[in-house]
Amino acid sequence: MAGDIIIAIDGYSSCGKSTLARELAAHLAYNYIDSGAMYRAITLFFLRNNVNEQDPAQIMKALAQIHLSFIFNSAHNKSEIHLNDENVEHLIREMVVADKVSDVAAIKEVRSFAVGQQKKMGRKKGIVMDGRDIGTVVFPEAELKIFMTADPAIRVLRRFEELFPANHNLSLDEVRHNLEMRDYIDTNRAESPLTQAPDAVLIDNSHISRTEQLHMALDLVKERIAVLQQ
Repeated sequence: MAGDIIIAIDGYSSCGKSTLARELAAHLAYNYIDSGAMYRAITLFFLRNNVNEQDPAQIMKALAQIHLSFIFNSAHNKSEIHLNDENVEHLIREMVVADKVSDVAAIKEVRSFAVGQQKKMGRKKGIVMDGRDIGTVVFPEAELKIFMTADPAIRVLRRFEELFPANHNLSLDEVRHNLEMRDYIDTNRAESPLTQAPDAVLIDNSHISRTEQLHMALDLVKERIAVLQQ
């Protein structure tokens, strides 16, 4: 498809943002950038190094030691995040990181660091990036913005089904508490709170399939590119 664009997908935790972004990028032959994975990797580094989140000096020193990259894994047929040349794709999905990532992502210095890297990644366009502030802060100029949501109970169940195979001690209450906490922090933080951009298209995927969701997004892409080519 001619005319590469930037596609920004924002929304709440466990709404399937990454799933849609990854499938959309694959279908369009675009680069997929998981901004959430970047914040999770930073959080993992902070946890490993006991970084004091209240100490700006420690935060800046830690960020100076962090190098993030996405490397395609042919075995898994997807790009995976590397923290200082270590593949941490699976480590960043653990609950210990999930419980802390919203706090770390709310830190002004962390957001500035991550947003700077994300903007560089989007210079050549032809990308799909998902997160919390992609359409409002990182790429307010994105040609297509999508905001995703779903019923909270459905989100809890999706997240539980994702995590339970690796942690049989996990409970629905733990997952519910984690999502409620993250929603509150994401929408109320001072730096780049989660909010729907005025020109974003809302997709509620509570009761639609992944295939239906993908087709909806692909139709939006075709419409936007057609308008731009007029």
